[in-house]
Parts: sequence; structure tokens; C-alpha cells
Amino acid sequence: MTEEIAAEALAALARIPLFEGMERADIRAERLGGLTNRNYRIDCSAGSFVLRIAGEGTGEYIDRAAESHDARIAADAGVNAEILFFDAADGAMLTRHIDGALTMTAETFRDLDRVRRAGMAFRRLHDCGRPFAKRFDPFAKVDEYLALIGNLDARVPDGYDEVLAEADELRAALARRAVDLATCHCDPLAENFLDTGARTYIIDYEYAGNNDPMWDLGDLSVEAEFGPAQDAALLEAYFDGPAPEAEAARMVMHKAVCDVLWTLWGVLQVANDNPAEDFWAYAVNRLERCRKLMKTPEFARALAVLQNG
Repeated sequence: MTEEIAAEALAALARIPLFEGMERADIRAERLGGLTNRNYRIDCSAGSFVLRIAGEGTGEYIDRAAESHDARIAADAGVNAEILFFDAADGAMLTRHIDGALTMTAETFRDLDRVRRAGMAFRRLHDCGRPFAKRFDPFAKVDEYLALIGNLDARVPDGYDEVLAEADELRAALARRAVDLATCHCDPLAENFLDTGARTYIIDYEYAGNNDPMWDLGDLSVEAEFGPAQDAALLEAYFDGPAPEAEAARMVMHKAVCDVLWTLWGVLQVANDNPAEDFWAYAVNRLERCRKLMKTPEFARALAVLQNG
């Protein structure tokens, strides 16, 4: 780790009471992964922790006070890592490290037992009984991101307007049947799941909110590139048995909606000059995946289930 990176981590730790008076030589910092934020594993005499330093520009579209509220509820429910420090002013956060946990990927999610544990973790989160700070409405988020993109004079991938118009049909189908909102993670990247072999934790509540619970399942399916067997295992674990037809259909709809939304998120990363990866290619690929899904028999069947009530 470079001296610059070490200095950044140490400067953040200096604000946290747990590290008050601790000698620099007693603290070891290791840079971890992250798309928009900078994360460090911190080891010292007090234990092992994870420090999150929020990325530049993220405060424009992430409510840090809401994130702090939601992350603590998830931790109390036994789904998130324990929160030890959170500065809502800039998003700096310290959590306890979850020992022995595997950071999940699309590859490791090929293990259906891990998929099932993720489904059970979703159920624990959704049933926690304490509402999150805000509503996460995917279609309202689309409008919010489009406004930000307009203010930044950023371009969207070719064909996005056509897909957005098709998404209006999805919106109408989802609205036909009222659904109870749940405390949802709303951004279930595979890497946000930590699996110990006995239990799964879900971290990173930047986008969390009260939402249709099938959003979480559909979004994870997309992010981790699930196939039919993984979708079936996820639904069965979540419902502790066969999934109701309408709920399975909502999950399919949300697969498409999440790509409509996260295409725009990728465009925002380009506009904010995020160097973590090629976010333009990310946005284009998400749009193309959404187009492909909308042409499948699976999508047509799910849409018909919801339209026919």
C-alpha cells in the first residue's frame, strides 16, 4: 500500500474514538475492492474492521443520513456487519470485519446452497419489522438520475429512450396489484454478499429503501448472472417453499427495471469521471441485457401474469 493510501486511511481513523491515542505503527491497512468508494481492511490490537471512505460526487445522489439509519437497522437484524462509526456528513463508516466470510461473486453463486442462504438473508432483512428511512421507487429513481444527467449534460447510450418507453408497460403491470413494501437492500451486487458457510450477510446500504421485496431478488439474479436453477433456489429459500406465481412474475419484471435504472447509474459514473472501471461499457451492456430479456418468452409470460391480475 502506498504512503498516500495509508495517509488517507489513517486520517479517517483519527476521527473515530476507537482509535484515539493508538500509535500509527499499531495499525495495518489493506486496500479492498469497491466501484465508487475506497475501502480498507483495518487490523489493530482492538480487532479487525472495514473502513469505507465515500467516493467523490456520491453525496449528490446518496443520502448518507438515510444510509446510516438503514445500515444500523440491518445490523440489528443480523443481516449487516456491525456499524461502529458513521459520519453522515461525508459517508465515512467503520464496521466490524466479518471473520471467515467469503465475498461472493457470480462464480461462487453457482453453489445453490449459497444462493439459498442469500434468499434467507433477504427474508430476514425484509421481515425485520422496522421501516427504512425512505421509499426506494425505481421509476422515481430513473427520473432523478435523468435530471442529474441533464444537469451534467451527459449522454445516454443509443436506444435508451426506446427501452424507457417500453418500461412504461412494466410500470403499469407492476402497479396493477398492490404490494406491501419491505426494507430492501436495493443494490444487491454479488460482492455485497458475505457468506460464512452457515449464514449470509448483506453489506452496503447506500441505495436501501422501502420497496417491493421482489426487486431485491430480481436485481441479485441480474447482478450475479443467475440461471433458471439459481432463480428457483432463491425463490424457494425466500418463500420456504414454492413461490406464488405473481411474486415470481414480479421478480422477472424487476430484472428488466433494474437494468433500466442502473444503465443511468453507469452514465452518472462516467459524468463524474469515476476511474474505477469502464462505466460507459457498463451502461451499454446493461441496456443490451435489458433489451434481450424483454424479448424472451419468460418475460412475456411474467408480463401476462401481472396484466391478467
